Amino acid sequence: MFAQRMRQKESEFYFVSYPAEDLLRKVRFVSRFYGERGEVIGGDTSDKREVDDVERYVQAIDKNSKSFQRDLNRRKVKQIKDFYRNETRQPVIPGAVLLFTTEKLEFQPMKGMERAGNLLEPRGDFLIIDGQHRLAGLHFYLQEKDADRRVEVPVVIFDGKTSDFATEMFVVINSSHTRINKSHLIDLYERIEWGTDPEKKFAATLVRALYEEDDSPLQYHINMLGGRSSQEMWINQAQIFGEVYRLIRRKDAQHRFKDGRGWNKERGYGLVRDTLKALRTAFGSAWGDNKNHFVTRDVTIEAMLRLCGDVAAKIDATVMPGHELVKLLETRFKPIAELAVEFRREGFYERFPARGQLERIDIIRKRMARQARFE
Repeated sequence: MFAQRMRQKESEFYFVSYPAEDLLRKVRFVSRFYGERGEVIGGDTSDKREVDDVERYVQAIDKNSKSFQRDLNRRKVKQIKDFYRNETRQPVIPGAVLLFTTEKLEFQPMKGMERAGNLLEPRGDFLIIDGQHRLAGLHFYLQEKDADRRVEVPVVIFDGKTSDFATEMFVVINSSHTRINKSHLIDLYERIEWGTDPEKKFAATLVRALYEEDDSPLQYHINMLGGRSSQEMWINQAQIFGEVYRLIRRKDAQHRFKDGRGWNKERGYGLVRDTLKALRTAFGSAWGDNKNHFVTRDVTIEAMLRLCGDVAAKIDATVMPGHELVKLLETRFKPIAELAVEFRREGFYERFPARGQLERIDIIRKRMARQARFE
């Protein structure tokens, strides 16, 4: 195979454009394959056909307890496969896969060229330093009828190296990733059309609406990546996303977020918006940029979003978002006005004692739900 020999310090290695099907026959996967919830393949799943395909594939993978590779994640492999299938404008594997072999490979330079030539394959298989998920996804992509089998994979090959070398390189690569800002990641959930958890995508859409819609009680008060900063921020995007994601996954509340075609933004946003509107009315002057109260602080807003789940579960499903729902909730929440004094800044944490933020959020939610007779 054609290769370019490269040198860095005292080491030489090779850069190769490897035909995908040839490469998959020459690599060895060396870790257990786990499902998206952490179970070994064979657990419950809604897509039995795919698991069967995965199981047949995994049966050929060596189970080596000395492997340096991390566990393969079924969901990640599926997402990569979906990217290969759906993204036609971009390279399938734009970054090089790193391989190594303990064998010293024979390199035959082309006439008059020291660095370019023919590299002979090893007798055994390559082990993967980096790119195991990409290659597993590529395997499944190539099983599809309309897959482009002309795909070539950019590969860097290290030969004549010990397994210690590969282990050290693996640790360096996988312990030094640049973390993506979580707020940026949430923004991206809205834009990706494939391979993304639809619940996360829907939750991100609702957070965006709460931030920018004119009728949202939280408009421009959510600290978004690249958002406005002229107004006081009450809660971070990642915090509100976590609560909205939790809310829409609540089984007894999902009928408020879905219609016959699936997730419905108008229904979901309308429920959250109207619940917050009614709570704003109940808390009166304590709501907003009020330095003396903790009503519009992150801990209380997260509790309000959990209360939205109680509203979704308890209120008659025929009452749709809008004026009718707001009026109904304002009546139900009227007793919450009596709680405003408990949200004064001074002594707030003593009145809502907890071992941590998560416990305090739930305590506040239960206090409001009890006051509005939602329990």
